Parts: sequence; C-alpha cells; structure tokens
Amino acid sequence: MVIFACRPSAAMYLGEAARSAGATSALPPLPRPTCMAIPAAAAHGATISLGCIGNRVYTGIADDHIYVMVRGADLEKVAGALGTIMNANAQLTTFHETRCPSLTKGEAARA
Repeated sequence: MVIFACRPSAAMYLGEAARSAGATSALPPLPRPTCMAIPAAAAHGATISLGCIGNRVYTGIADDHIYVMVRGADLEKVAGALGTIMNANAQLTTFHETRCPSLTKGEAARA
C-alpha cells in the first residue's frame, strides 16, 4: 500500500489517474478512522481518506492535506495515467481561465 498525504488538488489528480487506470474504488472519501482506508483500498482500489483527528494529532499532517491510498500493485498503472491526467487538467485550466471573464464581472463576482 502506498499512502500519499497531499493537498486536495493533488488528490484529485491521483484519483483521476486511478480511475483512468481502472484502479479506483467506488467508495466516497472516508472520514474516520483514517486507518480503515488501508483495508478499503486493499479490497476495492484507490481510496481517499479525509484524515481523522487521531491521525492528525499523531502524524502532524497539515490541516490542508488529505490521504490517497493506492495499492502497490496498481502504482505503475496509476503513475502511467498521471501524465495524461496532468496534461488534460493543464488544458482545462487554460480553457476555464480564458472563459471565466466572460462569465463573471471581476473578482467581486467570484467571492
């Protein structure tokens, strides 16, 4: 099992890559306990954990980080899909940044 502690944006990329690789579970993000995400991922595929308070106290993980659990056997497939996912998201970022001004009226509209 490979355990990633990452910001939600990185978890999004890993989750998309795992889904693309056919290595993700259908489980929602798991709240607590964090340790239950390990057997869940082992049985069902890549899983996200929000990180329970006990885990956060003992590990010191930052409040703005969550976990992604990926089976070791799936890691190569997920890593292989990650480049495509990152490229697609870079293109989508450009698209949405270009489109956004036509949908909003400045920064106040986003608040």
